[in-house]
Parts: sequence; C-alpha cells; structure tokens
Amino acid sequence: MNKENTIAALFDFDGVIVDTESQYTLFWDEKGKIHHPEIPNFGYHIKGQSLKELYKNYFFHPESLQPQITQDLNEFEAQMVFPYIPGVVEFMKELREHGVKIAIVTSSNDKKMSNAYRAHPELKSMVDAIITADKVTHSKPHPECFLLGAQTFGLPVENCVVFEDSFHGLEAGNRAGMKVIGLATTNPAASIMDRANLVIPDFLDFNYEKMIAVLQ
Repeated sequence: MNKENTIAALFDFDGVIVDTESQYTLFWDEKGKIHHPEIPNFGYHIKGQSLKELYKNYFFHPESLQPQITQDLNEFEAQMVFPYIPGVVEFMKELREHGVKIAIVTSSNDKKMSNAYRAHPELKSMVDAIITADKVTHSKPHPECFLLGAQTFGLPVENCVVFEDSFHGLEAGNRAGMKVIGLATTNPAASIMDRANLVIPDFLDFNYEKMIAVLQ
C-alpha cells in the first residue's frame, strides 16, 4: 500500500452490500431445471456472472430463449427485496469519515440497479462511484471491473481492497492484483479462505482499522 495515496474500497453488490443471493438462486435454479438439467444447483454454479455472460455461456441457442428470460428476470427483480448485509451501512459511513473512496462494482446491469435505488434512495449518496455490467466489456472473473474501479479514482491497485462473496468475484479481485476480503454470505467460509486475504461473515465486527491491516 502506498501511504501517500487515498484508499479505495470496491464492493460487489449482491451478497456483499445487500442480502439477495438466495433470491437469485431460486430464480436461476428454476431456469437451470428447464434448460440445463445436466448442471446441478445451477443458480449456485453461475453466481458472479453478468446476464450477458450467462446468455453467452448457457443460453446462446436458441436465441429466442433470451427475450423471455430477460422478461422473467425483469419481473422477478421488480419484486425483489434488498435487505442490507448486517453492519455494511455503518462500515461505509466509517470509511467515508476516514476519506476512503467507495465504489460499487457489480455484475448487475443498470436496469436491475434501478430497482435497488428505489428500495434504498440513499444508496447512491453512500458511494463515490457505481460500476455496473453495462460499463465493462468482460464479466467477472475477468478483472476489468475492478481495474476500472482503481482507474476511476486514479489509484494504484495496491491501494484498493475488494469485498466479494462469489468465486468469480473473488477471482476477479485477485487477478486485479488487489487485496480481497471475502464475505461468507453465499459460500461457506472454508470454501473461500484460499481465495481471500481475510474472510468475514458480515460487517458487524469489522472496521476501518481491520481493513487497513489487510492492506499493509
């Protein structure tokens, strides 16, 4: 960490800021049973990928499937609830007090995020930047989104810490050359320990000093 530079905290959204992963698992498990019965636990298998990547990897043929899935997903997301991960709001406030730059870096698109903004009008004011799937070319586990986060703030990667829960997201943070803190909200802590510099269950017992200790 370059102590002369500002620090940036780059947060994934689902499973890190809001507890929505179980809802998505139900949706994609149903799609998996219909279109990919050969892949068990489909909703768990595809976590961290953008819709564009899901279409490319799993629903590319026939393409006529995609408009219906998009419609179903839009209707589903419009009814979703977005409860905050315990402690995350207070933690973000503490980061702000210490001058840390904050970005949401998510595989969700702008349309989905608009639903989250309606549920939490304060969300945009809690962060300095929001990078969605519509702003990048490559989905996680490609590091592009996190590198764009560092670029947005004009910071070196060693001054950025990633907060992630999915395997794809954790890999993206590591490939970006950043310190990675894993949230054991989607996957058991034991399954992500080798992919993160630190694993936490939520933000209730986590603070600015503990984050700095990971960066040093």
